[in-house]
Amino acid sequence: MMSFPANRRGFLIGSTAALCLPMGLPAGLRAQTSPAPVTAFVDVNVVPMDRERVQRGMTVLVRDGLIMSIAPAASAAPLPEGALRIEGHGALWLSPGLADMHNHCDSRQDMAVLLAQGVTTMLNMGEARNSFVGRLRLAIERGEVTGPRAFAALAVDGSPDYGHLVLRSEDDVRAAVRLAVTNRYDFLKVYNNLAPEVFAALVREGRAAGLPVVGHGVTKVGLAKQIESGQVLIAHAEEFFYTYFPPAREDDPNGAPPESAIADAVALLRRHGTTVVADLVTYRKLAEQWGRPEVVTGYLKQPEAGFVAPTQRALWPLSGYARRKGDLMRRYAFLETFVHAMQRAGVPLISGTDVSDIPGLVPGYALHENLRWLTQAGLSRFEALSTATRQAGEFIAKTKPGLAPFGTVTAGARADLLLTAANPLDDLRTLGAPRGVLAAGRWHDEAALSALLTDVADTYRHG
Repeated sequence: MMSFPANRRGFLIGSTAALCLPMGLPAGLRAQTSPAPVTAFVDVNVVPMDRERVQRGMTVLVRDGLIMSIAPAASAAPLPEGALRIEGHGALWLSPGLADMHNHCDSRQDMAVLLAQGVTTMLNMGEARNSFVGRLRLAIERGEVTGPRAFAALAVDGSPDYGHLVLRSEDDVRAAVRLAVTNRYDFLKVYNNLAPEVFAALVREGRAAGLPVVGHGVTKVGLAKQIESGQVLIAHAEEFFYTYFPPAREDDPNGAPPESAIADAVALLRRHGTTVVADLVTYRKLAEQWGRPEVVTGYLKQPEAGFVAPTQRALWPLSGYARRKGDLMRRYAFLETFVHAMQRAGVPLISGTDVSDIPGLVPGYALHENLRWLTQAGLSRFEALSTATRQAGEFIAKTKPGLAPFGTVTAGARADLLLTAANPLDDLRTLGAPRGVLAAGRWHDEAALSALLTDVADTYRHG
């Protein structure tokens, strides 16, 4: 049986503001569509994430989805009439909402689980259903459905091998870019088999249309040239295995590259300011199950597997990874070293998970696991958390200018906030059991978050 956090609503909230819910949605999937004019976090300890520091005993005021002020609680002005007051009693901690910047989540249930785990921003990296790109995202923005703000990338390739939109000429590129703009995509995601001239056209046409290129290494182009041409984001750290680092020897196909190759890759990334998705959890899951069907069986027995759609769970035992030969752990250890080297050199890193394409990855839960593996790789807790907060916000600010900043608890930032029982800089695990989440200025207390998970589990169990 799944267990959920206890209801501490009475401990957290005192307010006369009403929460108005739209009709026609299951209770746990409804959002607070009429937020209080002002939300006030009173006597909370703030982890602003603009730099490594804490601010104790603060009052944080939110209006119209933005943080309007942060001041010591003892000297804060009286709250405006009708404000939603959330008491911290000097014991609770307020930090930025989390960002999963590489996933494939696109259902209402995925959105609910993500938000319940403190994820307030996400980037769908391709193959999202049209109903998600064109309708569900808008419903979330309007407050009609509960979920994180979602950016979306249109995935393109040069062949149908992986099921993406196929582009084989510059005319195809121009048509795809027009469709991406019309359908409100934010990025163009390149896949492995594009022709070099098509890749070049994507960068050129995408830049002109405000659609930056992100994605994989392209076999016939290579990451070095992709980065030099203007690709702004590498979708997996592991992509450097395939089109940058020296290939593995034929007699040791799962061997790791020499660590001496890392310095050139880091210098290239620094020179161009390219961002990398440091998704250690993705390759770690591959390595764990590589040639080990019993590991996948274990994933299915974990309680959080109940938050993955049954159709997706049914595919986990059929995945080809468990039928492979060899061991990927040397390559995973190399990735840890590579990610740590990028962090030390100041390469911008953001967190992602690739949920739910890989067996064992669960929306929201995988992001917390990724933060844990980043600390195992040598990043401090502040550095790891930055990949899912401040640095995600900096990436969007750089690539999609004009939006309200996010990823920090600072005046003027978007009010995506996470209330926890402990300081995440002391223990990142506290982020996985939030006492409440404020998403775009809409408050979801602990009881509401538990209801989200309960509703999703019930839907999947009985649907």
